[in-house]
Amino acid sequence: MAAAGPTTSPATAGAVEELTRLYRELPPRPAVEEVEAAAAVLASAAAEEEARLAEIAREEALARARARGGAPPELLDVLWEARRSSVRLRALQQRKEAAHVLELERRFRLFDDLIQRASRLLSPGGGAGARIGTGGAAVDHDEVVEVEATRDTELDAAPAEIGRGSKGGLGLEPKSVSSLRRAASAGTDTEKLGLIQVASLIESSAKKGTTELNLRGKLVDQVEWLPVSLGKLQDVTELDLSENRIMALPSTIGSLRYLTKLDLHSNQLINLPDTFGELSSLIDLDLRANQLKSLPTSFGNLTSLANLDLSSNLLKVLPDCLGKLKNLRRLIAETNELEELPYTIGSCTSLVELRLDFNQLKALPEAIGKLENLEILTLHYNRIKGLPTTIGHLTRLRELDVSFNEVETIPENICFAASLVKLNVSRNFADLRALPKSIGELEMLEELDISSNQIRVLPDSFGHLSKLRVFHADETPLEVPPKEVVKLGAQELVNYMKNMVAAREVSQNQTDKRSFWTWLRSLFGCYKKNQGLGPVPA
Repeated sequence: MAAAGPTTSPATAGAVEELTRLYRELPPRPAVEEVEAAAAVLASAAAEEEARLAEIAREEALARARARGGAPPELLDVLWEARRSSVRLRALQQRKEAAHVLELERRFRLFDDLIQRASRLLSPGGGAGARIGTGGAAVDHDEVVEVEATRDTELDAAPAEIGRGSKGGLGLEPKSVSSLRRAASAGTDTEKLGLIQVASLIESSAKKGTTELNLRGKLVDQVEWLPVSLGKLQDVTELDLSENRIMALPSTIGSLRYLTKLDLHSNQLINLPDTFGELSSLIDLDLRANQLKSLPTSFGNLTSLANLDLSSNLLKVLPDCLGKLKNLRRLIAETNELEELPYTIGSCTSLVELRLDFNQLKALPEAIGKLENLEILTLHYNRIKGLPTTIGHLTRLRELDVSFNEVETIPENICFAASLVKLNVSRNFADLRALPKSIGELEMLEELDISSNQIRVLPDSFGHLSKLRVFHADETPLEVPPKEVVKLGAQELVNYMKNMVAAREVSQNQTDKRSFWTWLRSLFGCYKKNQGLGPVPA
C-alpha cells in the first residue's frame, strides 16, 4: 500500500468508490487462452467455410457434367444454392460465440483504460496508490487493481484436465472464471464442449505442455472441424478425438511431431490433409469408422507406424506408398470396398497381422509371399478365386481364413506353411471340391473348417493331423469318411483316416503279392505248355 496522499472532497471519494463497485460487478472476463482461442476459431471458420464452398462447387460441376435427364435444372440450382447457404449459416453460428468473446474482451479493455485514466487523475505525480478518504471512509485505487489481479490468478489456477481423470469442479465462485473456461475445465462425463471451448482448451494445454489429451465423445455435434490452433500442441504424444462428428482436420496437425498415438475412430472424416504424413513419430493410428475414400500420398512418410486400423471406411484402393511402412506390424482394413492390394504390400515385411475381411478382393498379389513374419491373414467375405502360389512362403503363418469366397483350389504348397494352427476354407460353396493331397504335412493344425463346400473325400494324409482338435464340415457332402465318423470328433476322424489308409495299404500289399504269384504261375504255365510238360500244379 502506497503512502496516503492528500484527502479530497466527499464527491471525489464517492466517484472512486462507485468506480470500484462497478469494476467488482463486471461479468467474468475471458481468460487469455479464451481470447486466443476465439481468434483461432474465427480464422479456422473462415478457412473451413471457403474449403466447404469450394468442395460444393467441385461436386456441382461434376454432377452437371454427368447429368442426363433426371431432375429439372432449376430444381438442381435450388439444391446447390441451399447447400451453400447451409454452409454459410453453420459457419456464421460457429463464429458467433468466438466473436462474442472478442467483443467482450474489447469492452473490458475499454474499461481498463477508464481505470487507468482515473488512476492518473488521482495520482498526478505518477504515484500508483493514491488514497482518498473523508471521515472513516477510504477508497484505495490499489484495491481496484487488486480485483483484476485476483481474477487473473484464479483463471491461471483453473485446471484444464479434460479426459485425464479429473471429474471434480474448480471450487471457484460462479463468477470467478468465465462460463466458457469453466466448461472446458470441468471435464465431467456428461458435459460437451463447443468449438470455442475446444479452442480454449487447446490454448491452455499448449501453454502447460500437456502430453496426453482425451476428447473422446466430448465435442457437441455441431463441432465438425478443429481450429488451426491444434498445431500448438507441440508436446502432445497421445491424442484421442474419437467418437465425435469431426469431418476435417486442420493442416496444422502435421506440427505434432512428438505424437505417437492418434485415435480418430468413429468420426465423419472424408479425407486427411497432405500434412498428415509429417507425423513422423506416429506409432498407433486408429481411423476406423469414418468415411475415408482415399489416403494422401504423404501417408508413406509415416515410417514409424506399427499399428494401423482403416476398417469401416469407403476405401477402394490402398496407395502404393503403403510399401514404405517398413515397421508396420498390424494392418486392419476390414469392411471397405477394396478391389485389390498394391503389389508394394510385399515390402511391409514387419507385418504380423493382416485383416482384409468384407471387401471386394478378387485375388492377392504374389508379393504377399514376401511377408515372412505374417502370422494372421483373414480374407473372410471377398471374391477370391484362388490363393497365390507364394502362400507356402509364409512359414510363420498361424491363422488363415478364406471363408465366404469363390475359392476353387487350394495350392499344394500351402503345406509348406508348417506353422498353420487355424485354417478356415468354409462356405466357398460349389467352387471348392478338394483339399490339398499333402494337407497332412500341416502337423501343427488344430482347427479346420470346410463347411458348405463340395468336398466328398478327405485326402489320405489327413490321418497325420495328430494335433487337430476342432473340425467342421457342416453342409459338406462328405462320403469318405462317412458323416457318422465326423460326428465323433476331430481325433476320432483322424484315427479313422489313419486306420483306413493303413488297412488299405495292407490289403494292397496282399493284393500285390497274390498278383505276383498269379503272374508267375501264368508265365510258368505258358512255358510248360510250350514244352509239352503238362499243366502247372496249383
